[in-house]
Amino acid sequence: MGVQERIFASDEQAQAAAEIGALIERSRAAQATIEHSSQARVDELIRAMVWAVARPGVAEEIARHTVEETQLGNYDGKYLKIFRKTRAALMDIIDDVSVGVIAAYPEREIVVLAKPVGVIGALSPSTNPEATPVIKAINAVKGRNAIIIAPHPRAKLTNKLVVDKMRAALEAMGAPADLVIAIETPSLDKTNELMRQCDRILATGGNPMVKAAYSSGTPALGVGAGNAVITVDETADLDEAAEKIRISKTLDEAASCSSDNAVVLVDAIHDEMLAKLQAKGGLILNAEQKAKLQAVLWIDGTLNAKVVAQPAANIASIAGFEIPEDTKFFIVPETGVGPDHPFSGEKLTVTMALYRVKDIDEAIALTNRIQAYQGQGHSCGIYSRSTENIMKLAEATKTSRVMVNQPQAASNSGNLWNGMRQTFSLGCGSWGGTGTSNNINWRDLINETWVSKPLAVPKELPSDEALFGDVIAKLG
Repeated sequence: MGVQERIFASDEQAQAAAEIGALIERSRAAQATIEHSSQARVDELIRAMVWAVARPGVAEEIARHTVEETQLGNYDGKYLKIFRKTRAALMDIIDDVSVGVIAAYPEREIVVLAKPVGVIGALSPSTNPEATPVIKAINAVKGRNAIIIAPHPRAKLTNKLVVDKMRAALEAMGAPADLVIAIETPSLDKTNELMRQCDRILATGGNPMVKAAYSSGTPALGVGAGNAVITVDETADLDEAAEKIRISKTLDEAASCSSDNAVVLVDAIHDEMLAKLQAKGGLILNAEQKAKLQAVLWIDGTLNAKVVAQPAANIASIAGFEIPEDTKFFIVPETGVGPDHPFSGEKLTVTMALYRVKDIDEAIALTNRIQAYQGQGHSCGIYSRSTENIMKLAEATKTSRVMVNQPQAASNSGNLWNGMRQTFSLGCGSWGGTGTSNNINWRDLINETWVSKPLAVPKELPSDEALFGDVIAKLG
């Protein structure tokens, strides 16, 4: 980089620092007004925020706008997220106590108080830009924080539309609109500055951005790469499994990182299950079609944005092969794992790799190999009626969540049919290089003060014999 380029870059960084600094100042002023608000007041505000974007008429508007701007996914998927997912996320937290004493341990003479963090810096992806800002914002405000949202440039207008509606609702409720702020003209410099200046980062997006969040010097909560592997064993209800795999694979044209990326079938049900997947709109690709698809899915080893979250017909047209009109998703037979077998990784398209194994033990070993390459710590799933097989897979895989007999993409971030916390931010633990394994929610966006009083009766150390037992004899 020459001198002029360095000066220009320095000027841009300085402008970004000043612009974000001004937003942070506004955000802190707004947060101060709710720092000591009651539980009822906080819950009133988040209910207003969700109603502002999810009410009939508005949800449809946002869904249409999201598809038009991003050209990712489809209207039905976007509508479900803004109309239903936001309601479910609100329902999930509305009765939680997030103000004052949030936990008590009488036997230890301890109570725990919730305190706000301050300003949350949130990163929002292009694949879920309609509901992600809402869910992050209500969890931030639930913890009496303010939030600034940095969108992907491809979804900046959708982000502004959603945030503006929440801001108007806050003002109508007598609260500062600046509890929720959008970066309206996003850039890498501004996002980096937000991560540097805010109090806690909530990062949902591509791996480079999540890594930048963890490298920013600011406490961060991030997600890992998704690459869900789904096993169908010999005890499964195959009709149910086929339908739920279809739902997961095609939801919002596989915009979700939780979409089924690999399906592993045991020998005993392989042929029958494969036929059922075909009946649900799955097209088994031959070697020539597989090669053509691979050529357009990845460009220089990176997923091609032109095919991400697109209908099967669009992808086939770009790849240069014809498909039946009723094709909903692609089934790509695969045997290998790793960089030389890219279909074993995350695809963000209506494409699933299909593997055949002998039994549950081979399925588990294969799941671990696939996710060691990509997606470790995120999610896997199983269709089974065998508690033994379910628990064997759960215990042997390096994963933060296992969905049992559920459509993965619609389930691991929480849904009405399970007890998982509603979120679009999925921690992946140390396996995925993130700081938490849970479904991130307001509890991750607060500080806690632990108040300890003396015990009525002090604890006493047990004798060495009681504490160490036979270790004494063994060690001498």
